[in-house]
Amino acid sequence: MYIEMTDNTGKVSDDMQQDTIKLLNFAASFIHLPEHKEMAITYVLNDEIQKINQDYRGKDTPTDVVSLEYEPETISFDADFDMPEALQAELEEFDSFIGELFISIEKAQEQADNYAHSYEREMGFLAVHGFLHINGYDHMIEEEEKVMFALQEEILTAYGLTR
Repeated sequence: MYIEMTDNTGKVSDDMQQDTIKLLNFAASFIHLPEHKEMAITYVLNDEIQKINQDYRGKDTPTDVVSLEYEPETISFDADFDMPEALQAELEEFDSFIGELFISIEKAQEQADNYAHSYEREMGFLAVHGFLHINGYDHMIEEEEKVMFALQEEILTAYGLTR
């Protein structure tokens, strides 16, 4: 999986970014995501994530991670349409982008302190949590929450990023 990283804070080390890429590629293989998929992560401060949270979720408060799942429009063709290979390749490439995450490094540090675990663990947790959201997992109802939270913990533990 290709992951585009942007650090709007200037405070996230190259090592942290590379560790996040490795963790999310592990998570992608864990859920059997096709290798050609792509996503983006942008590290931000609380003021920027508050604006994003307001714009996309209608909540005027900083949060830890905002996940924007990309849902391509369905394109339909007549049953007798013989799609050229070049067009098929373009459609597959168009369908490769799954979404983007915005992670507040300030909230990550605050939560790491509150939960008494490392900043690295919290950043990994937020990345996996957001990654699962852009892959269709949610926690709005209790049954979905159990599935998503168990899966994210299973991924983090299998990767070796424990509390």
